[in-house]
Amino acid sequence: MVFDSHAHYNDAAFDADRYEILGAMRENNIGYIMNACSDLSEMEDILGLCGRFDGVYGSVGIHPEAARVIDGETEKKIRSYASNSKIKAIGEIGLDYHYEEVPRAIQKDCFGSQVKIAVSLDMPVIIHDREAHGDCLDIIRANREARGVFHCFSGSREMAREVLDLGFYIAFGGSLTFKNNVKTPLAAEYTPLDRLLIETDCPYLAPVPVRGKRNSSLNLKYVIEKLSQIKGVSPEEIENASCENAKRLFNIA
Repeated sequence: MVFDSHAHYNDAAFDADRYEILGAMRENNIGYIMNACSDLSEMEDILGLCGRFDGVYGSVGIHPEAARVIDGETEKKIRSYASNSKIKAIGEIGLDYHYEEVPRAIQKDCFGSQVKIAVSLDMPVIIHDREAHGDCLDIIRANREARGVFHCFSGSREMAREVLDLGFYIAFGGSLTFKNNVKTPLAAEYTPLDRLLIETDCPYLAPVPVRGKRNSSLNLKYVIEKLSQIKGVSPEEIENASCENAKRLFNIA
């Protein structure tokens, strides 16, 4: 079975056929989906999907583009949502310096606060790291009990080494297949099979040969195929290893 370790099926892009798509996953060998949260306003919709579909799980967290001070009331909400048995991670959280719509100081404070919550709950974090790698790693190093995954990884072999040295998993998605992406295949080659996850980040980042279209978990076969070529192992080995890794990380039996 395939485990899509990062998706956004609550996104408006799926409003017309969300339930049909998710209802067809099992027959297409997609056994598990982690539906990641970007803001607490999404949580009721995410919980609704988790309740409707056995293989859908969720996370709770505030994306850096929505970052704000985590006051007592916000922390209480995060902890309350995290107590649901289908919520398996704190995320997606992290730093995004590409647009800098939110000042860096606020992003770092929001990220650090949520990492501390995750550590206190013994839950993994799902990290969004865009053009902010040094600061992301500094916050993780300051919370050495933190564990989790750097999602949608598009960095270099050296960046992968730093992430792996901290005990984190690395998730590869559609960007791995892009023809102009030369550094991420080297990072994937370096990442051992027991630390590798696969993801879509759907509806975004559809892989070649469907790049530019709405993405879904059904397209993970192209990511698996690319990883199979890079690692020199069968697609089945990629599928099985990444699924077991995600189940282990998110504590899913």
